[in-house]
Amino acid sequence: YAFREAVHNASGGGPVSREIVLGVLSLILWSLIVVVTLKYVLILLRADNNGEGGTLSLMALGQRVMKRRSWFLLALGVIGGSMFLGDAMITPAISVLSAVEGLKFAAPALEHYVVPLAILVLLCLFAVQSRGTALVASAFGPVMIVWFLTLGVMGLMHISDDPGIVHAMNPIFAVEFLLTHGVIGLVILGAVFLSVTGGHFGRKPIQTAWLYFVLPCLLLNYFGQGALVLSHPEAIENPFYRMVPEKVLVPLICLATAATVIASQAVITGAFSLVRQAIQLGLLPRFEVRYTSESHAGQIYLPRVNIMLLIGVLLLVGLFRTSSGLASAYGIAVSTTMVCDGIMCFVVIWKLWNWRAATAAALMIPLVVVDLTFLTANLLKLLQGAWVPVLFGILMAGMIWTWRRGAAILINKTRRTEVPLVDLIKSLEKRPPHIVKGTAVFLTSDPEYVPTALLHNLKHNKVLHEHNVILTIRTAETPRVDLIDRVWIEAISDKFTAVRLNFGFMESPNVPKALAIARKLGWQFDIMSTSFFVSRRSLKPAAQSGMPRWQDHLFIAMSRSANDATDYFQIPTGRVVEVGTQVTI
Repeated sequence: YAFREAVHNASGGGPVSREIVLGVLSLILWSLIVVVTLKYVLILLRADNNGEGGTLSLMALGQRVMKRRSWFLLALGVIGGSMFLGDAMITPAISVLSAVEGLKFAAPALEHYVVPLAILVLLCLFAVQSRGTALVASAFGPVMIVWFLTLGVMGLMHISDDPGIVHAMNPIFAVEFLLTHGVIGLVILGAVFLSVTGGHFGRKPIQTAWLYFVLPCLLLNYFGQGALVLSHPEAIENPFYRMVPEKVLVPLICLATAATVIASQAVITGAFSLVRQAIQLGLLPRFEVRYTSESHAGQIYLPRVNIMLLIGVLLLVGLFRTSSGLASAYGIAVSTTMVCDGIMCFVVIWKLWNWRAATAAALMIPLVVVDLTFLTANLLKLLQGAWVPVLFGILMAGMIWTWRRGAAILINKTRRTEVPLVDLIKSLEKRPPHIVKGTAVFLTSDPEYVPTALLHNLKHNKVLHEHNVILTIRTAETPRVDLIDRVWIEAISDKFTAVRLNFGFMESPNVPKALAIARKLGWQFDIMSTSFFVSRRSLKPAAQSGMPRWQDHLFIAMSRSANDATDYFQIPTGRVVEVGTQVTI
């Protein structure tokens, strides 16, 4: 749909000139080279966080190398991440619709079945997420190889229709096109941006596959489409499907649908991964995370995120009904994320790679300017559909801001009533309560103060266990933490031990497994004689709050929807004692 939409915008429904075709093709070619190849494949993929990439990984990496926490980097990460989630809804909708639309050319009578069939494909795609993505993932390689080979062969078949199409490789055609078309040139640039997208793959597979296989096949196909349109202008109605004979049309539609399902799977998996990172970094409440593969840690399933994406995708398909309608909504989400990524990458190159600021700026500013140009082009389509990802991004950013702000207010409010742990231990040594056998583990976010559950246990049950563990779980700013750094133990007194468990933001916290590591380090721990004490807060809006009333209610609703600590930290439910407290915020 990328080439078709760009040419339609340029011609305004009139005749398609040679200048338009060469200009659009040149823009597509150099967009893929500058934005994808140069910026992402050759630069940003090297700015990885211990093997993990993406907007929030870049944010965490930037935060780590700055001497103090940067709210600017946090804002960039939140905006970029929110927009990526918007893209994760738009990509499946526009991709599957564009593939199924080939039915209109195979059999015009089937035109009314395009939207229902696209919805059916999308329902099936989101339904299989809960059963694990291994089946779709196993088809990644074979289907993509067949798909891109098909694209390349289709292009080769038609370049001979007008060999002069190769002149589009000259960037002068792209520059002249933009200079001579003014504002319309920017609108067309927004359509050209449809050729740029991403997914959730490893660094080496991306670099190897893109440079030596995907990019050549894509360019062959685009140039084949261009040559076809120059020799047969009527083919602009849908140049991609017009490249093959009618008898091959149905198999191509099936292959295109399979390829779009896999492309959709890539962004859905990316969305799951990004939300898990956001949870671990404290940007969102705890959501249930299920692992769908024993061998691949990246294959996860988040039920609530899956439902949210499905609802969003179905609304988009129902609202816009065609890939052309959705084209206006697509680019702004990706271009906003790319601007954020570019600025954060500058910080990483400057601070982490120890480049001079001027050198890092000389490398990244031109690329960010290109991204800003694309963003400006896509903002021109705000009223035509680009408002959808903008609205979604604002809602997501608002939720993250509310969660961060509410959590900070809650910490400050509870801090006023908390007792320093050292003071309590001294008091208990002077007046020891009744001691019972076994180990009690108290989860807390601040080991300097007495956990609420411990205070309530002493107040109501009047007992203290012979071994008491003050357990803190920390999320590092790296994707994973080495096992040697997983556990930190400090004896506070005869009866109290402080234990800190460290997890990376791409890891799922598993408390029993981590405590088993502590056992190997010499700490006496028996899960069968251990009770885990967890505080469950019941939040109520206060008369005087640090947030507006609507934000109070949103924060309370988000807190109630959060997965409880027992499940999230994978603690055996039979060993858990929950202590309820009521807090006003």
